[in-house]
Amino acid sequence: MANARTDSSEAPEKTGSAFAQLAQLAFIAVASVGVFSFVKAARADHRIAACSAMCAYRPTYAGMNRTAPDFELSDLSGKKVKFSSFFDKKKPVVLSFWTKTCKPCLEEMPSLASLAEIVKKDGIRVVTVSTDEGPEAVRDHLQVVLEGKAPPFEVLFDPEAEIVSGKFGTSLFPETWLLDGDRVIRARIDGARDWTSPFALELLTMIGRPGGCPVEFQRGLPAGPFKGLCEDE
Repeated sequence: MANARTDSSEAPEKTGSAFAQLAQLAFIAVASVGVFSFVKAARADHRIAACSAMCAYRPTYAGMNRTAPDFELSDLSGKKVKFSSFFDKKKPVVLSFWTKTCKPCLEEMPSLASLAEIVKKDGIRVVTVSTDEGPEAVRDHLQVVLEGKAPPFEVLFDPEAEIVSGKFGTSLFPETWLLDGDRVIRARIDGARDWTSPFALELLTMIGRPGGCPVEFQRGLPAGPFKGLCEDE
């Protein structure tokens, strides 16, 4: 009889322990779902933040599957320069195509110069390619638009447009290409822009980070699986 009383008193303890274990497992499951939801929301917020400048700029093209071709052109001093040499520090490069007969190009030039001065400390280079004959053909124009100051960016010359049109397919100016440190074309922006805008600096900062903004652009419209990030923006 004593043994029977002992067995019946242990049963509630075992049942209570089982309930405690089930409650603990349920708590862990709920907590895991909460953490997953938080991480997912945090990633979405991070992507939206990373894409804010890209969505605002609405580039004609944006992606991560094209690499800019290398080329060699003469600079203002007549020295031959390879485009790939500007990527020695694995930093973004701004590549702008222009000509002296393009009024928007000349109007954009001061803001492009300001951008070059601002980002120089971060190792980011601004490279311009003119389709004019050479240094003497553009020297006076640069003097005027830059108010007598020396260009703070590289000026290269492609008088036959073998690079500008032949390799990049550009026919209208100004046209600006933003490339990451691996020479991957991250965005192409047609027309003049204000390069002193906070969005310009934010865009270059984003391009300099691994991953960056995953939104693609085609003809100025967001595309691809992440296009909704720009709709949220």
